[in-house]
Amino acid sequence: MSARTLPLLFLNLGGEMLYILDQRLRAQSIPGDKARKDEWTDVDRKRVMNDIITTMFNKKFMEELFKPQELYSKKALRTVYDRLAHASIMRLNQASMDKLYDLMTMAFKYQVLLCPRPKDILLVTFNHLDAIKDFIRDAPGILNQVDETFRQLTETYSCLSAGEFQLIRQTLLIFFQDMHIRVSIFLKDKVQNSNGRFVLPISGPVPWGTEVPGLIRMFNHNGDEVKRTEFTTGGNYVLPQREGSFDLYGDRVLKLGTNMYSVSRPVETHMSGSSKNLASHAKENIVPNPLAKEELNFLARLLGGLEIQKPGGSETGFRLNLFTTDEEEENAALTRPEELSYKVINIEATQEPGRRAELSRIMGELEVAEPRPGSAGKGEELLALMDGL
Repeated sequence: MSARTLPLLFLNLGGEMLYILDQRLRAQSIPGDKARKDEWTDVDRKRVMNDIITTMFNKKFMEELFKPQELYSKKALRTVYDRLAHASIMRLNQASMDKLYDLMTMAFKYQVLLCPRPKDILLVTFNHLDAIKDFIRDAPGILNQVDETFRQLTETYSCLSAGEFQLIRQTLLIFFQDMHIRVSIFLKDKVQNSNGRFVLPISGPVPWGTEVPGLIRMFNHNGDEVKRTEFTTGGNYVLPQREGSFDLYGDRVLKLGTNMYSVSRPVETHMSGSSKNLASHAKENIVPNPLAKEELNFLARLLGGLEIQKPGGSETGFRLNLFTTDEEEENAALTRPEELSYKVINIEATQEPGRRAELSRIMGELEVAEPRPGSAGKGEELLALMDGL
């Protein structure tokens, strides 16, 4: 397991989350001069995006994130994204957050699987950062935060060997190996099977620095080539035109990690049969394990670095529903296997009063008020913002 995987995992999943939110917010926005007080405008969309990106690239948070450390459980990481998604005026119920997280994880899993070289995971990350910078191009202060993270990425990963990148890729694949959620975009493009597993291509560009398969060279003991044999491959491979740029500004060439939601189309998620079967024997042991204390410390450090923007004055957060109706959302919450939900993190910390007090302080600062049922503030029409997801 690589201790350098966490920053890449967090930034790429965060980028996918921003793609989803931005696409749906744009689809529902009303021109400012025509919008009523309770309708969503492009100004409101920018506010939400700016709030989340500001929190995501918080300096202290990034410093903690880039410290060498092992990946922790899916539930621990999910808690961080739950707080991040609530860094603005949006509020998501459990089922909607589960659905959002499913979309994020399956998109990045697909990108990791299709990376031509392990090192290209860095190009995927840069594609996400480039798109995030485009979201906040009118906010120079936030742009500086993202550019600083880019410099941290370059400083941390530019000196790694191919073997170290392979270990990072392996660590990511181990993290994703039990996730087989079906996503409609992937199913329609025929890159995912009905069991939730991805279809890997057998054609296209080969990794940079390699040759098109189909030729066997044989050498003698002096290193001289003595014979060539050709063989037929099962695919149509081509050489890449050039290597993607690892600079702050440049052509990444690789398209993995770009915004697949830029063309509006509905996205649905479904639990595959294999995932349901897996849930029956993947239940976590409720007995405290040796990593419990470290996981608690990890969450305390990460959550302590997040700065959550609370709605000001009389403004309340609005609830965001990723389903067509409230009934569909409630049904999803009831039918999702408990083992595959992320509602509770079982950590035994009764013998750590100091740490417990610190977490209580942090969670108290992050606490968000539930919207009042009778409120008619801006965003009430956003209950079905992500109907199409």
